[in-house]
Amino acid sequence: MTVYSLLALAHAGFGTIALLTFWTAGMARKGSPVHVLAGKGYLLAMVALLVLALPMSLMIITRGGPGIAIGFFLMYLLVITITSVWLSWRAIRDKRDWARYTGPVHRALMWLNLASGVGVALVGLFLADRMQLVIVSFSLIGISTFISMRRFAARPPTEPRWWMRQHLNAMLGNGVATHIAFLSIGLPKLMPWIAGPLFQNAAWLAPLGVAALAGVYLSRK
Repeated sequence: MTVYSLLALAHAGFGTIALLTFWTAGMARKGSPVHVLAGKGYLLAMVALLVLALPMSLMIITRGGPGIAIGFFLMYLLVITITSVWLSWRAIRDKRDWARYTGPVHRALMWLNLASGVGVALVGLFLADRMQLVIVSFSLIGISTFISMRRFAARPPTEPRWWMRQHLNAMLGNGVATHIAFLSIGLPKLMPWIAGPLFQNAAWLAPLGVAALAGVYLSRK
């Protein structure tokens, strides 16, 4: 078994934990011990996933060839996922300190999202030979994340529970990452007959649409 295969196996294991703990926290009463414990478990699983995903992405890039665009896309996904994981955690930890929440790490991630969003759009347009629609569509996440983070950091919020909105929005981003990984990688292995370009595009884009609708509902609620 190769190093990449071992990393992929561990990645799948932590992905399963992330999926289970995400829904456990989501279904539990907010602020309850179950919600808090499952949320911590989810974030730890996501950290492990991200640590494993970095060398996997670099291995794909160093192989060269047509797959190099996918490697760059995976590096971009690391950026936007790290951002949502960080924001979901810090929104709770810094809920009484907006200045600390929007500190150096927040601003660094903000600009990194813009740079990586523009960069991966160029990869999708000029380098990728497959998944162009997915890559270019996902580039908008980094750019829109930059816009929302910059607006939020521009002035202190007047809403007392700003941290909850930030936490929920970030967790929606985490949920998109978790479910895309399951739908695009895990589910086709369990049900090979559904694999194909049409399902692959749906697996990447459908969670975005669901998250957008959920964000509107949660914001109003």
